[in-house]
Parts: sequence; structure tokens; C-alpha cells
Amino acid sequence: MSVCNDVIKNIKIRHLTIIIILLYVVLYALGHFTSVINPKWIYVFVILFFIFMLRDCSEDFKNDFFNVFSKIKLKHILLIVVVNIFFSYGMLYAANYLAVSFPSLNFLMNFAIPSMSLLSFAPLLSTIVVSPIAEELIFRGVLLNRLKIYVPTVFAVLISALLFGSLHNFGSITSAIVFAICMAILYLKTENICVPIVAHFLNNLFAEIIRIIDVNELLFTNNVVMLIMSILAVLSAIFLLRFMVVELNTIK
Repeated sequence: MSVCNDVIKNIKIRHLTIIIILLYVVLYALGHFTSVINPKWIYVFVILFFIFMLRDCSEDFKNDFFNVFSKIKLKHILLIVVVNIFFSYGMLYAANYLAVSFPSLNFLMNFAIPSMSLLSFAPLLSTIVVSPIAEELIFRGVLLNRLKIYVPTVFAVLISALLFGSLHNFGSITSAIVFAICMAILYLKTENICVPIVAHFLNNLFAEIIRIIDVNELLFTNNVVMLIMSILAVLSAIFLLRFMVVELNTIK
């Protein structure tokens, strides 16, 4: 059993919530005096909080991190990440279709509970590095573990996944919830928070690379490309559904 995992499990939701609220209030107040301070820096301070909490088990955390890179585990992580990316594009296509077919839903495309996923000075750094670390520590490390105390584990997984999905806009909510369930499964199976952190990092990295490479937006304008991606999305949805049902049935 990982010492770091034990420390994370013992962090209470109310303590983390109080810290986040205080940080938000302080940064919001400072934002009135300078444009440099941004409430979205909360994720950075949350990570610093966890670093402080894990200060006595740095060696153990290092071991957890390197354990992620065993061949079988890394291959498993990459598979989950890739199929989630295909599935997410399928959900985006579906959301775009709904928005075109029902114009009244257009407002939902940009609606989401305010997220702290972008830092003003370096959005790529925030999306690829900061968000995966902070979100996995919060949603899987603390929230999931504390919910497990009060409700069955499967319900804890679903509740934490729904809360994670609420940080995303209409086109990404479903894929975010499915991704969160997959990350929870990886975490529960390994008892190693570094596993979902690395998976989340790879997911965001691949997604950003695809976005940057697709300068002509072929993924949303070329019918052949969209058909191929849609087929892959359907296959990915089948794989993910089977994976989640099988794995959740084995979780106690």
C-alpha cells in the first residue's frame, strides 16, 4: 500500500473546499488591484497544498510515479486514452449536430460551470500539466475516496464523474464523465494516483497536438475524415461501455 495514497485518502473534502474558497476569495480580491492575479491560479495553489501534505513521502510518490511506466500498465493507459479521444470527437459531432438541428440549444455549446482549467499566462501548460495533476488529486484522490466512506464505491465513482463533467461545456460533458469513470477505475485498480494523472496528462497532450495539427479543421469540415472518426467513435463507445461495465462490476 502506498504511503502517499494513504495521506491523500485522509484529506477531508471540507478542508479542501475551505482552502479553495479562501483562495478564490483572496485571489478575487487581489484581482481588483492588479490584472496579473487571476482566480484560475487556484489549481496551482491546490497543487502546492498537496505537495505540502505529501512532503514526508516524496520518495514513495517517486516510486508510485515510476511504477506507472511498467509495460503492461502503460499500454493499458494508452489504450484507454486513445479510445477516449475518439469517443470525445464522436460526442462533439453529436453536440454540433444537435446545435445545428435545434438552434435553441446553441447557448449550451458554450455553457459550463466556470472552470479553472486555463491559466492566463500559459494555457497549454495549464491544460496539459496543471489541470491533470490538480483535477486527479481533487476528484479521484480526495473526492472519490471520501465519497466511498458514505456510499457504495460505484456510486462514488459516478458522483465524482458527474461533478468532473460539470466543469466541461455541453459538447464535452458526456465524454468528460466517461473519461472520469475510466480514470476512477484506473485509480481504484492500482491504488496509485499517479496512474490517472499520467493518463489525464496524455489525454490532454494528444488532444492539444491534434488540435494544433488540424489547422484546416478537417476533423470538422471534411466528410470523409468525419465519417472515419465517427466510426472510430462508435467502436470506442462500445469498447468503453464494455470496459466500464466489466470493471465496475469487479469494484467493491
